Amino acid sequence: MLRTAKYSHGDDYLCLEDLKGISTGISTGITLVHMGKERCKPYHVFSGTRDEYIIHFIFSGRGFYSAIGSTWSLSGGQVFLIQPNNTVVYCSDSNAPWSYGWIGFKGSETKSILRQCGFAKNNLVLPSSNSNEFSCCFDELFEHISASYDDGLYRESILLKLLSILCRNYVQCSHKEDSWYNNGSGNAYVNQVIDYINEMYMKGISVADIADHIGISQAYLNHVFQEELNLSVQKFLIDFRLCKAAMQLVDTSLSIKEISHLVGYRDPLVFLKAFKRKFEVSPKQYRDDKGKMEIRKKHP
Repeated sequence: MLRTAKYSHGDDYLCLEDLKGISTGISTGITLVHMGKERCKPYHVFSGTRDEYIIHFIFSGRGFYSAIGSTWSLSGGQVFLIQPNNTVVYCSDSNAPWSYGWIGFKGSETKSILRQCGFAKNNLVLPSSNSNEFSCCFDELFEHISASYDDGLYRESILLKLLSILCRNYVQCSHKEDSWYNNGSGNAYVNQVIDYINEMYMKGISVADIADHIGISQAYLNHVFQEELNLSVQKFLIDFRLCKAAMQLVDTSLSIKEISHLVGYRDPLVFLKAFKRKFEVSPKQYRDDKGKMEIRKKHP
């Protein structure tokens, strides 16, 4: 059916590759190389590098994506970008494996278009959007898989449509940030922050690191947290670390200095002061008091 492209499919998988060889001759500065969609099984994983840019559109389910030294926990509606020659790992969740579609592309205008979509050097993930809109585009793509000129035009139009949706969403999010209001996207940002803190709190991350990872300003990130949780990102991060430290004090015999490093404090003295402010006792007294409570439970 196709002159140069390779079409493969299964019960949970559709893929059309080598599309660059089927050209309409119309130059848009970006060319579709391959496309696909898949309903992944638990722990379905890819690790390696690619030669082209690839955008994955998550329809449903969950998984994680690791690249450029960061790891994101992702779910339906979110989008992630693979850059050429970057080593990446992505894997579906064990309980709710994701379904997604992807487009691989190259071209002289690629970097410019991706910037307009909201992607940046350190921001390879976009917040949640309407996954049904993405899914419908991929349904249309796979209704036009022949080598005919008209199908080639249609695929290129859907490629541009997907990118236009991302551009539109980015403009809307930017407008919300500039206007200091947020119609529902706060939950997505909050969830991303909590996932990131859960994975990285022990590495001494700051609010600036979190904002860079999410791809929004510190001011807007704090605004979202105040709206959703009635506290700042900094307060949430500190409380998260100190609660983790309290668990370590009770459940392990690690030294207080070791625990302070384990939960992301480089200076044990700063940890001691923060812990006492929160729990109104020192870490040593907290450990001793919890130990006495456990003894009383065993020997009333």
